[in-house]
Amino acid sequence: MSRPRFRATLPPAAALLVLPLTACGGTAGTGAKEITVYSADGLKAEDGSGFYDKVFEEFEEKTGIKVNYVEGGSGEVVQRLAREKSNTKADVVVTLPPFVQQADGKGLLDAYRPEGSDKVAEGDKDPSGKWTAFANNYFCFIYNSKKLENSPPKTWKDLLGAGFKGKLQYSTPGVAGDGTAVLIKAMHDFGGKEPAMAYLKDLQKNNVGPSKSTGQLAPKVDKGELLVANGDVQMNFANMRTMPNQGIFFPAGDNGKPTTFALPYTAGLVRNAPHTENAKKFLDHLLTERVQRDVSAVGGGFPARTDVKATDPNAASLARIMKDVEVFRPDWADVDRNLTSYVAAWKEATGS
Repeated sequence: MSRPRFRATLPPAAALLVLPLTACGGTAGTGAKEITVYSADGLKAEDGSGFYDKVFEEFEEKTGIKVNYVEGGSGEVVQRLAREKSNTKADVVVTLPPFVQQADGKGLLDAYRPEGSDKVAEGDKDPSGKWTAFANNYFCFIYNSKKLENSPPKTWKDLLGAGFKGKLQYSTPGVAGDGTAVLIKAMHDFGGKEPAMAYLKDLQKNNVGPSKSTGQLAPKVDKGELLVANGDVQMNFANMRTMPNQGIFFPAGDNGKPTTFALPYTAGLVRNAPHTENAKKFLDHLLTERVQRDVSAVGGGFPARTDVKATDPNAASLARIMKDVEVFRPDWADVDRNLTSYVAAWKEATGS
């Protein structure tokens, strides 16, 4: 699923987000049967078969409310919300940690607890109701399973091999959610910021360079232009239908244990949203049992509601992928507080 930096599935006039707003972005247009969703990539398919494609269609059929969709990197969508704060255009934002915490810290979100959010684990929703996970997911790396069939990488150390020179790429920390995840996992696996940055400095000899979108890397891996890239389980598993030459792995540290952490898709109500009541209905819809079952069956992810136990074939395959992988929980408050310094350290270490 190759995705442009921002894709708007709107007619030309709406693609510029020319919506009927007041100067403060408040209540004008609240009667319109539409909402605008700013979202991180990974849930919409170019062939119309993705999770969002089905969710948007069913939501419009159910409510008569049209969904206008704008896509970007996890950090990009928050940056865009911040730029538009005095003239708000989005109603719902979907992004990953730590960017959802960043959005809250910038005063971009309003509290709303969707119906069904009481079934979401406490660690997957904001205590004050600013955001709620609706699709769980995990950070991963991918490799070209055709060219590396007999020697798939397993550890961080493997990625330093000369055979990966110019054939490895990861998305930009601080811009892409999965790129930021590279820093978080490296700091966990290597035991701190300094050893993690020392490793990433060494890895830079093989790295192609920055990429603002993680979604753009998967097609390159599938074609063999790259041998390794970063990603996330939901997006890369869903990709395999059209890009079969991908293997998912979780680089292990010196102890040989593969590790990962949850990167849930989280949704929040945008403060001063032009269509607040419509947005609330959409957030409720995301947590219905029907949609939660489609998270795995259609989207290739993991339901956020703990009372929804997926039993579809995708769910079984995902369980096999996650078998024996140690899942740790980052200190998201620390990441949110220190993200700027972590990204600055990465830039200094890699010369990016």
